[in-house]
Amino acid sequence: MTIAHEEAVIDAIFAEARTANTFSGEVTDEQARAIYELTKYGPTAFNSQPLRVTYVRSDEARAKLVDHLSRGNQAKTASAPLVAILSYDTDWHGQWDKFLPAYGAPKAMYDGDAELAAATGNNNAHLQAGYFILAVRSLGFAAGPMTGADFAAIDAEFFPGGDQKSFLIVNIGQPGPDAWGEAKPKFAYDDVVRTV
Repeated sequence: MTIAHEEAVIDAIFAEARTANTFSGEVTDEQARAIYELTKYGPTAFNSQPLRVTYVRSDEARAKLVDHLSRGNQAKTASAPLVAILSYDTDWHGQWDKFLPAYGAPKAMYDGDAELAAATGNNNAHLQAGYFILAVRSLGFAAGPMTGADFAAIDAEFFPGGDQKSFLIVNIGQPGPDAWGEAKPKFAYDDVVRTV
């Protein structure tokens, strides 16, 4: 890989990437699978992988989801080629033998502390959500992550058994017309980094 190519990749994933507000094109089932196949390689505590992805494709499911979004998020979600509900598995530690079979000792800590289990699942799923967004971008799509939603209502609609807790909606597709607003300022290195 040449330096110029590396710079183009970095720009596509980080430096030039922005949250899209309009979308076009198509995201195939194969491409949707590829997003997850990249996401899964990001590290999590104990290899826990609590993130769950619900792709919303049907008109009926899309309408239900849109009803639970803030007004400013409804139109772009209604028209995005693909929408993902990101959630965490509330019983992620119940699958310990699948994700870390050689080291089961810490499982009892989570089995005995529901609050710790929920916090760990939530924190690591958020970490995976970052990988998910980078995976979307790395495959040439734009991502529109949103938290403007009634997640309790989304959970009641899509996860009524309480087995998942949603926390992020991500619109996915090619950027549509006027997809980008004004670039927003980012903090400088010296504003947020210190060395001790």
